[in-house]
Parts: sequence; C-alpha cells; structure tokens
Amino acid sequence: MGNAPTFLKVIVGILVMAVGTGLFMAALVLLLPFRIARIKACNYYGKTVGRAMTWVSGSRLTWKGTEHLDASRPAIYVSNHSSALDVFIGMWLSPVGTVGIAKKEVVYYPFLGQLYLLSGHLRIDRSSPRQAVLSLRELAAFVKEKQLSIYIWPEGTRSRTGRLKRPFKKGFGHLAMQTGLPVVPVVVKGAHKAWEKGKMRLTAVDVEIEILPPIDTSEWKKRSLAEHLLEVEQAFEDALPEDQKPAPDAEAA
Repeated sequence: MGNAPTFLKVIVGILVMAVGTGLFMAALVLLLPFRIARIKACNYYGKTVGRAMTWVSGSRLTWKGTEHLDASRPAIYVSNHSSALDVFIGMWLSPVGTVGIAKKEVVYYPFLGQLYLLSGHLRIDRSSPRQAVLSLRELAAFVKEKQLSIYIWPEGTRSRTGRLKRPFKKGFGHLAMQTGLPVVPVVVKGAHKAWEKGKMRLTAVDVEIEILPPIDTSEWKKRSLAEHLLEVEQAFEDALPEDQKPAPDAEAA
C-alpha cells in the first residue's frame, strides 16, 4: 500500500495525458500539409505535458544555465538518459522550433507514440545503419534550411543504473558537421532515482537540470570526430555527480 499513492498518480497522469493527447492529435490532422506548424505546435504542447508529468512525479526540479536555451539561435541539444522522466523534461525545456529524434518503434508507445507520428519529428531505423545515415542526412538538410534546433539522447538507450553510457553514438556529431549548429549539453542529475526503468513507482527526489554553454562545432571534421565526441562526453562526466559518472570498471550501464 505504501506505493499506492505514487502508482495512482502515474495512472491519473497517464489518463489525463491520454485525453489531452487525443484531442491534440485531432487538431494536428488539420495541419498535416504544414510540417513546420506541426513541429512548433507539438513543442508548445510538449511544454504543457512535460511540465504536468514532472509535477505528477512529485520531484523537485531546479535549473541552471537556462540562458543557454535560446530559441533565436538553433542548436543541437544533447542529454543523458536514465529515466522516463528525462523525456518529459526534454519536452518541457525544448525551445519552440526544436525537432526530436526517436527510434522508429516510438510509434508503439501509447498516446505519445501516435502523437509523435503526426508531429513532423524524425524517426530512425537503428537496425539499418544505411537507412539511419540517410535519415540523419535528410534531417540535417531540413533543419539547416528551416533554422530549427534538434534534441537528441546520444547514449542510444536509457541507462539502467543512472551512470553515463560511453561512448556516445556518432549521429549527433554528423549532424553537427552537416549543419554547423553548436552542441548544447543538457545534464540531468538524479532523475534515475525518481522513476526507475521498468517500474510504475515514483519517488519524490531532487532533480537538477544543468544546461552547459554551447560547444562550437564550426571546425569539426570527420577525421577528428572521435576527439570532438570525447569532448562532449567529458563535459557530461565533469558535470554529473559521482553516482552518475561512467562506471569505473566500464561495465554496461
């Protein structure tokens, strides 16, 4: 019974989100010919849903470096990923005009998956490296032309322990080279304790989101890409608390 209140909060939150998402999806159908309008409408909706779901979690969020969230300057926002809460945090803080990138299986997630399908954001087939590269190339051309931002989780999959998973996937590095956009690390601390992977139990904890200064990518080259990715990984490692730094024995996180 001790977990009943938090379990009920999750159920109520999901039900409210389901109703709201269903109504919003109906409105998106009217915007099908207008991809940019759908993306921006979903950014506004994501801010509402993201804030509501972080409130449902009961956790206390604090923010640092919000001056680096600049809607007038497109960027590639990269974030660590250790909890379902990270998704809602990302939806909340993404500047309007930000494109998300998700695996193609996202459409099977209740409510949010179907909304994502209509949103205009990009899905990637990670089982096919060739198709993934083509999708990223298409996205790079699209965001460069439309002056949009990108939000991505470079670890590939969610960390089971909260520890940073290294090495990062190279996709955001290729996007940076193709678009020239700066990389802005979004460091989420403590979310893995709030909503553990595979569980419906919420724990009210302190979660800190620190947005680090933009990293200039104008000189990034393919031959030195590994070094640039290490620079971004190190920025995360330096900012994370001890229990979220990469495992010292390099065990899978």
